[in-house]
Amino acid sequence: MKQLKDILYKVSLTSTHGNMEVEVKDIVFDSRKVSSGSAFVAVRGTQVDGHDFISTAVEKGATTIVCEDLPAESFAGVTLVQTSDSAKALGIMASNFYGNPSEKIKVVAVTGTNGKTTTVTLLHQLFVAMGYSTGLLSTVENKINDQVIPATHTTPDAVSVQALLRQMVDAGCSHCFMEASSHAIVQERIAGLKLAGAVFTNITHDHLDYHGTFDEYIKAKKKLFDELPKDAFALVNADDKRGMVMVQNSKATYQTFALKSSADFKAKIISNTLEGLELDINGKLIWFRLIGAFNAYNLLGVLGVAVLLGEEEDEVLRALSAIRGAKGRFDRISIGGITAIVDYAHTPDALENVLKTINGVRAGNEQVTTVVGCGGNRDKTKRPTMAKIAVTESDKVILTSDNPRFEEPMDILRDMQAGIGPTEMRKTLTIEDRREAIKTAVMMSKKGDIILIAGKGHEDYQEIKGVKHHFDDAEVVTEFLTQLTGQ
Repeated sequence: MKQLKDILYKVSLTSTHGNMEVEVKDIVFDSRKVSSGSAFVAVRGTQVDGHDFISTAVEKGATTIVCEDLPAESFAGVTLVQTSDSAKALGIMASNFYGNPSEKIKVVAVTGTNGKTTTVTLLHQLFVAMGYSTGLLSTVENKINDQVIPATHTTPDAVSVQALLRQMVDAGCSHCFMEASSHAIVQERIAGLKLAGAVFTNITHDHLDYHGTFDEYIKAKKKLFDELPKDAFALVNADDKRGMVMVQNSKATYQTFALKSSADFKAKIISNTLEGLELDINGKLIWFRLIGAFNAYNLLGVLGVAVLLGEEEDEVLRALSAIRGAKGRFDRISIGGITAIVDYAHTPDALENVLKTINGVRAGNEQVTTVVGCGGNRDKTKRPTMAKIAVTESDKVILTSDNPRFEEPMDILRDMQAGIGPTEMRKTLTIEDRREAIKTAVMMSKKGDIILIAGKGHEDYQEIKGVKHHFDDAEVVTEFLTQLTGQ
């Protein structure tokens, strides 16, 4: 329990009405979770406005209401606090409530369209391997050392972020590596955090259903760097033309990484096979277990962060060379001479990167079959582009369901088909059932062939009409490969 006046430290206030020394039991922005002694923060969301639930929160026992617009009615014994930005206030309040944990642990946030999960996962594995107690906040999972806490969003809500950081500090963690999605940045889910540094991986077409325009999407990413303190570092991909845009106006000290441009952390790809990558980094030849040029960027980003956090480059490279990537990111399953690759690629750029990587390591006459879909109730403009990339870079393509959510699967598939010409359609199948699509890809393959199953990666469910059904691409393809080859 903390007094309200202490929890509101650094929150921009418009007005206050009532007892500022009231004891606050917890901070809540969902009225369904309010109980006696709660401080309810009315946040305007994309679907729901918390201001509509102020009366409900009071009825359930909230003793403090934080809002942008004061309610018309007054509530006896309830303190009203007005702020210009409830979402930002929520993050700062949560930080104060949990004792400002980000001031006691080095938090590094990674943003970008692709590579966030792999980068933070590699950083977590690296720092654990180097003997540090380390936390992780990612799309795949949240971790406190080796303790796994299931993830529901790329970046948790503002209260959960601070609660998790508090747990990490209490567990003795010295570092935390977290993904910062564009949604989370705009929605102030990372408000109240003191960051030791931030990383920009790249930016490509994604989330325009939310941000509206590509410029707004870029601004969302840039906001992370605009708000860095001057004692933090910014590390950006110099090969992405928006890399330097990110650090314009940033108070942080910035450095760069690249494969093509001049940069502070630079590498050259020596070899790239289905077994791994060999990179030349500052004249040192290092072999890594990860595959593809996109992972060369991820590895450089990780190296840069570690060095900027004070680690020795040689020790970092030694540890990195033994580490595997994140689950569902270019996961390779080889059974009976057929290779299946399960990858989270769900944007045009990510799909193209994965397929170009596969084509770059083909030995000769292998057939590449791509199984791909697009998520429902998400950016529709990328659907035909994704299909076009798949048919351009593959020998055969099977269009199938991803997470249709509340859309009809065939409507999504018709949107994808719009990107495919008559000639390309000859090498394309459309199979709505994802399990049948994967089975068909396996049945069409022979020894030496490669199957890419794209879009879901680490996810172990398929979301249909609001219900999540168990579905794991790796499990399904392993089952059918084993049946086909008898291994």
